[in-house]
Amino acid sequence: MRRLSILSVGYALAPVGPDAVGGAEQVLTALDRALVGLGHRSYVVAPAGSRVAGELIATPPVPAGIDEAARTDAERAMRRAVMQTLRRRPVDLIHCHGLDFANTLPQAGPPALVTLHLPPGWYPPGALQPTRPNTWLNPVSAAQAADCPPGPALLDPVPNGVPVEALGRARHARRSFTLMLGRICPEKGQHIALDAVRRANVPLLIVGHAFPYPEHLAYVRDEIEPLLDRWRRRIEPVGFARKRRLLAAARCVLVPSLAPETGSLVAMEAMACGTPVIAYPAGALAEIVEHGRTGFLVRSPEEMAAAIAAAGTIDPETCRRTARERFPLARTVESYLGLYRRLAQAQTAPS
Repeated sequence: MRRLSILSVGYALAPVGPDAVGGAEQVLTALDRALVGLGHRSYVVAPAGSRVAGELIATPPVPAGIDEAARTDAERAMRRAVMQTLRRRPVDLIHCHGLDFANTLPQAGPPALVTLHLPPGWYPPGALQPTRPNTWLNPVSAAQAADCPPGPALLDPVPNGVPVEALGRARHARRSFTLMLGRICPEKGQHIALDAVRRANVPLLIVGHAFPYPEHLAYVRDEIEPLLDRWRRRIEPVGFARKRRLLAAARCVLVPSLAPETGSLVAMEAMACGTPVIAYPAGALAEIVEHGRTGFLVRSPEEMAAAIAAAGTIDPETCRRTARERFPLARTVESYLGLYRRLAQAQTAPS
């Protein structure tokens, strides 16, 4: 088959790489690695400090504080980097992953695929009904697709996946602590998890990073740090090997998200390690977690505390088997490679 040249464009204010915190950045990283591994050309436009398998076209690093001016500057820098890359390198297709794609994608050029990693309502008005020719949108879950405005550019969902085989090899003695992984911000609900674990009288380890948005930093300072102690701790993001050990050893993983999640790599990773997930039924989380089989769906800190106590009733092998069947990363990669080939040759939106 002909070698493809794919230009992946991340979010202007989030580095990509193997240890990235955000789900969009993790998916971009996995696709970049797969492209290079299969002999294709992979170009990645992302902030300085990103780590990629292909060729990084670096934009300025993420600033220490993010306000509207910083956001505008970052988007302009990313747009310039995309346009320069298109002038200097052969590109069959642009694959955008950021919330800001409408501001960084040039109006002319190769076909473009936009993966919608976030709730549709979070995108700027009109962004999900693109007027740019040969531009398509793909959701990552049925729940998210149902919330998208209909139109000829909207494709069927491409569900996210995780490296289930690598995760499933972890075998560690189950311990008493509960675990949260991911971005630290109000909509992810770390304050809810802290409330629940106090009610359940169990330890909690929060592994995550707060991006330098004023509201996120204030959340950490005012609502999270005052509740931490020797039993409820927070650490910065860890590499794959340590993350796998923590996932495999945790009593359960907590996902009390207040946002309509489009998917949850954390929940998929936990199941692949044999660990039950206790989550709010927000968006696609209700599709991912099978209540009473791979975890529990709850609606309050009180219900979460009761589910933590019942986590031992969930069979680890059922979690692993479910993850292997439903969330393999290889299936996600194969789906995107098929889309790349089809869209790179298309001149009108596919039916």
